[in-house]
Formats: sequence, C-alpha cells, structure tokens
Amino acid sequence: MPMDSEKECEMTSTKRRERQAGLETVGSDIGLCGWLLVLFSILLTLVTLPVSIWMCIKIVKEYERAIIFRLGRILRGGAKGPGLFFILPCTDSFINVDMRTITFDIPPQEVLTKDSVTVSVDGVVYYRVQNATLAVANITNADAATRLLAQTTLRNVLGTKNLSEILSDREEIAHSMQATLDDATDDWGIKVQRVEIKDVKLPQQLQRAMAAEAEASREARAKVIAAEGEMNASRALKEASMVIAEAPSALQLRYLQTLNTIAAEKNSTIIFPLPIDMLQGFLKR
Repeated sequence: MPMDSEKECEMTSTKRRERQAGLETVGSDIGLCGWLLVLFSILLTLVTLPVSIWMCIKIVKEYERAIIFRLGRILRGGAKGPGLFFILPCTDSFINVDMRTITFDIPPQEVLTKDSVTVSVDGVVYYRVQNATLAVANITNADAATRLLAQTTLRNVLGTKNLSEILSDREEIAHSMQATLDDATDDWGIKVQRVEIKDVKLPQQLQRAMAAEAEASREARAKVIAAEGEMNASRALKEASMVIAEAPSALQLRYLQTLNTIAAEKNSTIIFPLPIDMLQGFLKR
C-alpha cells in the first residue's frame, strides 16, 4: 500500500509538471503575424522613449506573481516576480496572482446524516495558490470555485457519517475533507493546507432528548453507586459486629468513643452515661 501511494504521488507530480511545461512553452508559437506585431510594438516603444518606459516597467510584490499574456498566449517562462519585469504596451497584458494563504469560512450547511438526523455544520478552510500559471489558465475564478467545492465536499463527507461520528471524529472528518479538496483542486494549482470543523448545531428537540437521556443515565449510575456503597457498608458493619461479639470490652470502648465525639462538638445535646453492665440483664431477658 505505501508503494502504491508513492507511485500515485509521483504520477500526480509528473502530470502537474507536464501541464505546467505545456503552459509555459505555448507562448513560443505565435506565428509570423504575431512576430510582426511584436516587432512593431518594440519599435513603437523605442520611438516613444522615455515616455513609454513607464508603461513597460511593472512591479510585483514579494507575495505576488505575474502571469504575462503575449497576443493571448502565456509568455515562455511562466510566472514572473517578485520584483521588476518588462512588458510590451501593445501586445502584452498581465494578471497578478496572490500567493499568500487564504482563509474562508464555510457557511453553515444543513446536512442529513447517515442515521437520518439533520444537523447544521460549518467550518474553515486554509489554502494557497501553489502554481500561479495553472490558477489563471485552468479556471475562471479559483477562489470562488474552491469555496463552492468546500461546501459540497462538506455535505458529501458528513452525509456518510453517523451523528456520533460527527461529534467525536471531527479531526478525521477534517483530514478526509482536506484530502478530497486537495485532490480536486490540484488541476487548478491550489494547495489546500488545512480544514477545520468549527461547530455542529443540533435541533432543539434533539438537544432536549439527548439531555434527558444523559440525565437518566447519570441517575442510573448514581443509584448503582449508592447501592454498592450500602452493600459495602453492611459488610463492614457485619465484620465489626463479629469483632465486638468476640471481645465484649470493645463495645465499651466504642461507647466511650461515641461520647467523646459528641462532647467535642459545641451543641446543646445532654448525655446521660449508662453503664453497659446494667443493660446486660435486660438483654438476657
């Protein structure tokens, strides 16, 4: 299994490099008419110097990349930047792509779980553009497409889970969503870095039913614990009575200890000591 996963990763990376290489070299085939227009644009730039230089010099920031189109085709070399680069004012155009990590919230989704319970779940997704060329050439709006795909993926993944699994296995669900999104957005040059499940909202009736069930379960456990305590206490009293029966003086010591305990407290209880020997006659009768 690990070897198969490694082969799949290698095949995916190879396909990605082939797609990128194809996009980067497509600008070389612009035809004779295209080269004539490029030469004309260069001559026009040279004639209008130094005014035209301000139209040719462009700057992209450290976290940006520029995709240059020459006569509608991506220029050889792929994304440019960061820093300075030159374009021809008549034949070239460019698009800036932000390479920073982007975060967005998944709106609350009403999901029907596997055990037919309706829950509302929301989350958050972290992604960044890994390949600016693919993000511009392969999709119209990568950000909007990723947002919509995250919503549908959340519905699809949670639809195969029970309510108990959704409440307890949030990390596993997040990893499954990340793998699915990352695989789907690979052709768009987007890398999904992290997915988190924020909140799971249950219907009010289901919350009351679960609260009643938990309360009944706690009461049952409390009764069992109390019964076990009574049983242990009765066993201890039985053993104590057996010890006292073997040594009659132990009962007198227990009596004196009880008096000491009562006298130590500040209360209005009045104690009249009665010797144990006087009670033996009544006990024999």
